[in-house]
Amino acid sequence: MKILHLNAGNETGGGMHHILGLLNEFNVMSRTETGNPDALSPFKSGEFTLGVLEKGELLERAQRAGINTVHFANRIKMSIPLLQKMKNYIKREQIDIIHTHGPRANVYANLLKKMTPFTWVATVHSDPFHDFMGKGTYGNFLSRVNVHVLKNSDQIIAISEAFRTNLIQAGFRDKRIVTALNGIDFNKNLPRPASRQDYGFSKDDFIIVMVARLEPIKGHDIALKAFSELAAKHPECQLVLLGEGSQLTRLKLLANDLNISKNVHFFGHQQQVDTFYQIADITMLTSFSESFPLVLLESARANTPVIATDVGGVGQLIQGKKHGWKVPPGDPQQLHRAMLDALLLKKKGMLQLIGEELFTHASGKFSVQSFAEEIYNVYLNVDNYRFRASGK
Repeated sequence: MKILHLNAGNETGGGMHHILGLLNEFNVMSRTETGNPDALSPFKSGEFTLGVLEKGELLERAQRAGINTVHFANRIKMSIPLLQKMKNYIKREQIDIIHTHGPRANVYANLLKKMTPFTWVATVHSDPFHDFMGKGTYGNFLSRVNVHVLKNSDQIIAISEAFRTNLIQAGFRDKRIVTALNGIDFNKNLPRPASRQDYGFSKDDFIIVMVARLEPIKGHDIALKAFSELAAKHPECQLVLLGEGSQLTRLKLLANDLNISKNVHFFGHQQQVDTFYQIADITMLTSFSESFPLVLLESARANTPVIATDVGGVGQLIQGKKHGWKVPPGDPQQLHRAMLDALLLKKKGMLQLIGEELFTHASGKFSVQSFAEEIYNVYLNVDNYRFRASGK
């Protein structure tokens, strides 16, 4: 069984880390095979390949990690020669399963499936009805196209039970959807802890870190409005924003209008985000839609408590106040109360206890090893189904 993971290649956020974490774990497991040729060892070296349509950070990181990669280069995003190139690769390499990540990869898989046989598995990383939120009529059109082609996939992996429910309500076939919650490597060696002073902060600052694309779906404007109330009475509070996106200029103007420019720090895209979790008191996520955010798991790995909107699978990680704070999306008042609560707990010396509880809970339930095994079982099930359906 040979599997090609297909992505546009321009991922830099949670989607990129999801793909890299999964493929790296498959590589690790393939290196720990028993060596018994009669055993049905699930992970085989060279079985997994990452295919991208654009060169970027995803491809570079995959190659550095020793993941098999292929770049389907072409000057035009959608063309017959590119499709032909991909079709030839699938046939030459005898690809059995194409596992897509993202709208553009979904569109390509839908077209390729009409040209050559393979089993199509698609992971829904984000709500397909909100993937192009804030992009107007053209964004709505792209969302409809993505939803339409996804219905032609053989198997869909939803990264939260909420997404699975949404897809079923939208007319997707129940039996074609499985839920697999994200996982990360909790045994990863983290970088040397940074000093707050390295980034211009003091030991007495209350630092809130947000790791999210600067796009409307992530709710940064709600975060700024809620934070402005906190900073007005507690000037030691600092909001650190990691990420790039179309809303950068607008958010800087909003911070200025709210008179919090000195307390809001735009650090742009960072390849090494673990350092920021280590200097943070709180990690915050204010999205209107999420699947099962890796950002929150990464924060848990650093023993840093979280405040997050109650969307997607967030409730399966934050199961009560002992693990952090859940707030409704789009509600700056409740978000402000959660930040204030966290600040008061820090002053009492109790905030770190929540981070430790979060680590214990997350590391026990959301490991990358368990996640990889779940995904491989999906491959086995769809491959067995195809084998039976062929009558062989």
